[in-house]
Amino acid sequence: LWNELKPAISLAQTKCSGSLTSIGVDTWGVDFALIDNYGELLGNPHHYRDARTEGVMEQLFKVVPKDEVYSRTGIQFMRLNTLYQLYSMVLRKSKVLASASRFLMMPDLFNFWLSELAISEFTDATTTQFHNPRKGQWDFELLQKLNIRTDIFPEIVSPGTLLGKISSGLAAELNIDKEISVAATACHDTAAAVAAAPLQKSSSAYISSGTWSLVGAEVEKPVITERSLQHNFTNEGGVFGKYRLLRNVQGMWLVQECRRIWASQGKDFSYEELVQLATRSRPFTSFIDPDDQRFIAPANMVEEILAYLVNTNQDRPKNEGELIRTILDSLALKYRKIISHLEDLTGSKVDQISIVGGGSRNALLNQITADVCDVDIIAGPAEATSVGNVLMQAVASKVISTHKELRSTVRNSTELRKHEPNPKIEVDDVYKRFMKVTEGGAP
Repeated sequence: LWNELKPAISLAQTKCSGSLTSIGVDTWGVDFALIDNYGELLGNPHHYRDARTEGVMEQLFKVVPKDEVYSRTGIQFMRLNTLYQLYSMVLRKSKVLASASRFLMMPDLFNFWLSELAISEFTDATTTQFHNPRKGQWDFELLQKLNIRTDIFPEIVSPGTLLGKISSGLAAELNIDKEISVAATACHDTAAAVAAAPLQKSSSAYISSGTWSLVGAEVEKPVITERSLQHNFTNEGGVFGKYRLLRNVQGMWLVQECRRIWASQGKDFSYEELVQLATRSRPFTSFIDPDDQRFIAPANMVEEILAYLVNTNQDRPKNEGELIRTILDSLALKYRKIISHLEDLTGSKVDQISIVGGGSRNALLNQITADVCDVDIIAGPAEATSVGNVLMQAVASKVISTHKELRSTVRNSTELRKHEPNPKIEVDDVYKRFMKVTEGGAP
């Protein structure tokens, strides 16, 4: 990634005719790197789907109970969270962890290489499940209980913070202007996407649709209650002092993996072809729970989905289009469930959903979501993460001063598409069937 990033910066400088003023990095959350006293990387970072976290949550809860972890952090429980990755290293008595001088989340590592400043940006820090939102700081007490070193964690800075100029050595290497600034933007990609979501009122929800679907709303302060724990909602950092109350759903990952399997069998479908096949398939015939553990990192996603359908006594799809339709229907129905829980937690009825990210291009899924949730869908921008990144650099440079101004810029600069629910489609019975299959009818 770093070796691709450097020539991209040089290209940007050329494209901008030398007028490039700042650089901002965003990446996925939860993954991290460890560096030594000399700033050298201690081994390659692990990807969050790595098997090293299998069973680690259960071992950790023997030391710190689950409800205490949640009351301290307000973060949903997923085995891939940074907390369990680090604790797996403690359990293995990792020499890499023992040798580390500094812990850096993935965007913080790139910011360090760009600016030589080792900090942690707020939105990404909150994805670790050891940031305490009440204290606004790392939860060192939690870390100490787990024998995780506390001396390696850097200062946390707010999104929209200028870190300084690009390092002189890197500027010379790339032959670029040494006055280019490096900004800590909203460094968690979902935070950047939600920052650019064209939400117009407090009753709007968002879905950041990509490999993951992040379904939630912006709130003024974290919601950490027994109900939010029961619904497994997370409180991740946002911009301008906001929090993102949301749930993760495995999103286009399911489609991506099916497409990969079919390609290995000589059936190289484009995403557009798969959507067209799904459009021509009968709706709501079978359902899966997108978040079933078997779908996190299977060797063969197609076989896992078929096995799930067999195990739940449902009809197997007859072709690729029917399988993709099963995935898309199930995603939309899972969105409805999470939106109902969101309304329960906020006490506010959701009357519009903004879908951003690459998945916002999927007109079929957008329409199914509008029908199932019975609300208007506003789709776009597809490149919301990049847009949010750039505009938060503008915030760091004092070009934009408020979130209202940022979102107004998005609405005036991008093409948005509206999907209205089809009143002829009865979905309540479909939703009950989905709930019965996935959770035995639980609300």
